[in-house]
Amino acid sequence: MLAALISAFAMTLIVGLRYLATSGFFAWLTQKVRPGLYAALKPQIGREIKWSLLSAAIYGVPAGIVTWGWDTQGWTLIYADIADYPVWYLPVSIFLYLLAHDAWFYWTHRLMHRPWWFKAAHAVHHESRPPTAWAAMSFHPWEALTGAVVIPVLVFCIPIHVGALAVVLAIMTLMGITNHMGWEMFPKFMVNGILGNWLITATHHQKHHDAYRGNYGLYFRFWDKVCGTDLGLGHWKLHSTGDSSHHASSGIDGQLT
Repeated sequence: MLAALISAFAMTLIVGLRYLATSGFFAWLTQKVRPGLYAALKPQIGREIKWSLLSAAIYGVPAGIVTWGWDTQGWTLIYADIADYPVWYLPVSIFLYLLAHDAWFYWTHRLMHRPWWFKAAHAVHHESRPPTAWAAMSFHPWEALTGAVVIPVLVFCIPIHVGALAVVLAIMTLMGITNHMGWEMFPKFMVNGILGNWLITATHHQKHHDAYRGNYGLYFRFWDKVCGTDLGLGHWKLHSTGDSSHHASSGIDGQLT
């Protein structure tokens, strides 16, 4: 049991340091590419880092326990020998994880926009107006829990190579941060083309942070399109800072349909 606790503590440190390193890098990149974009947002960024480090602990504990169980107890369907499954299954498993995670995120995200859940938890994330590279994990603990269980549950349900799992985690981190930077780092031909029609980038997610209703997906626009909640791409504009009152009146979906 002590080993499981040590693993949980170690994973919490890893998740926290990964957040500081990756969000810090993209915040630095923003400063280079869009000088002054975050200049008036220092108090907001401080809040984002505080909530994100708390989220890191909530993400790290179950991940650490599952890692211990896989390594010492034979839990999970994670495999280390690439020969255990056909090579073609590697990209398939990555895609299955992304599809499952995206579906879970879409429906829990919509739930978080119901009045009670929004006021109790999701309003913390929407206090980032506009979001920054530090905001991807800025969640109330209740909302962080909904995200923390996804991958630990999936490794018991869908076989995946440890390297493919690392790719899933890297994609999750990259898209979470780049979708919140407050500017679009991908070229217009991608955002406005076939890829952008199905993949979510910052321009699509910006519309969610502006309108609050719609554009609930994480990786793909599939569920938004099927459920009629795709609002299209957002428009980059100057945002007023320090105004988080908007979520109290218009940030609540009020219903799932």
